[in-house]
Amino acid sequence: MANFINANFLPVEAHIKEHPAWFHRFEAVWTPTVLALDSKGVERFRIEGYLPIDEFSAQLEMALARIAFDQKKWADAERLYAGVIQDYPMTASAPEARYWRAVSYYKRTNDHTALGDVAQELKELSPESIWTKKTIPWLAH
Repeated sequence: MANFINANFLPVEAHIKEHPAWFHRFEAVWTPTVLALDSKGVERFRIEGYLPIDEFSAQLEMALARIAFDQKKWADAERLYAGVIQDYPMTASAPEARYWRAVSYYKRTNDHTALGDVAQELKELSPESIWTKKTIPWLAH
C-alpha cells in the first residue's frame, strides 16, 4: 500500500492540533480526512473516516480516476475506473466505478449506448446502489 501511495500521490500528513489552519482551509470535519488534489492544488476527491484496506485502496484508485476525468483524459479515466471494478468488485466503490467508466467511455467516443449498457449492468449487479438509481434515465424504455 505504501508503495502505491508513494508512486501515485505526494502524501502529506497533518495533525489537527499542529496545523489547524490546514483543516480550516480544506474544511475537514472529521479525521482522518484524505484529500486528493490535482497539480494546481484543487481538491478532486475526498475520503473521510477509516475504511478497511480494500475499500481504502479502491477509494484511492477512484481518486486517480477522478483526477484523470477532470483533466478530460477520458481513456485514462476509463482504464482507471475499469481497474477498480476488476481489482475491487465487492467494494462499495465498484458501482460508482462502473458508472464513471461508462461516462468516460461516452465522453471519449460519443457512443451513448454505453450509458444504457451500464444502466442495465448496474440494475442486475447492484440494484440498491445510488449509482444504479442515477442511471434510470439511461434505461431503454
